[in-house]
Amino acid sequence: MAITSFLTYLELEKNYAAHTLTAYRNDLENFQAFCLEVFQEDDLSSVSYFLIRSWIVQLLEQGNSTKTINRKISSLRSFYKYLMRSEQIEKSPLDEHRPLKVQKNVQVPFSQKEMHQVLDPNLYPDSPLGTLQRVLITTLYYTGMRRTELIHLLDRDVSLDNRTIKVVGKRNKERLIPVLQSLQKHLLDYRITRADAVDTHGRYFFRSIAGKKLSEHFVYETVNTYLNKVSSKAKKSPHMLRHSFATHLLDNGADLNAVKELLGHDSIAATQHYTHSSMCEIKAVYQKAHPRGTKK
Repeated sequence: MAITSFLTYLELEKNYAAHTLTAYRNDLENFQAFCLEVFQEDDLSSVSYFLIRSWIVQLLEQGNSTKTINRKISSLRSFYKYLMRSEQIEKSPLDEHRPLKVQKNVQVPFSQKEMHQVLDPNLYPDSPLGTLQRVLITTLYYTGMRRTELIHLLDRDVSLDNRTIKVVGKRNKERLIPVLQSLQKHLLDYRITRADAVDTHGRYFFRSIAGKKLSEHFVYETVNTYLNKVSSKAKKSPHMLRHSFATHLLDNGADLNAVKELLGHDSIAATQHYTHSSMCEIKAVYQKAHPRGTKK
């Protein structure tokens, strides 16, 4: 019951997305199953930190990464905070827990040259599918929106006359993204080719050739397939287009706060994650501008 009431709280009070609720449910139910199987304990409100530590050890032995384990523990922490807030427990068993150290992997964004190549119209077939694939990649790079945001983008929220897109992000937070003239043309062209499809949902801007809502797999495969044609980088996901969008804006002098608003981040700290990618540009400017630097 505690898990159910907690998930209801997240859905109704916090407006968490369905996939986020699923992740919380899986983490909590997995921990509950562990407690029952190993310690014959089915009441999560009475577990000790020792049980949680034992679960962490098992997760490590199963080959889970420290990042994954920290995420699962974060779910537990939120759950116990809820139990404290609702006065079901007095103290969280995670009060003294410290997150496991995570080795940071620097994600290398695509270069501006690579993005120029992947947006080349000659790369795509002259067909409705080719038009859809090209406009998906173009929109992700030009706006920096997340994959789920693009999939759930409503037709009414794309105002091509005003050249704005209203995006609904995490926790139903809305933001407006300006549309460049070049993107406006792509979206107008797509809207024309889309008109022949039978839209079974009647409201999504981007639709499959069959007129249905796009799947996350289709968007991922589209991005991965075309970036494979122009780049040898290991990671070729929709998120890397978002990463490249932010990095290229910063490289070209955009204000960090402006990039934060475009990305829909809650804090500037989340946006600063992308500033390391601009260090090569900063070094180049520094080298050129400093009186003791090497001039070419």
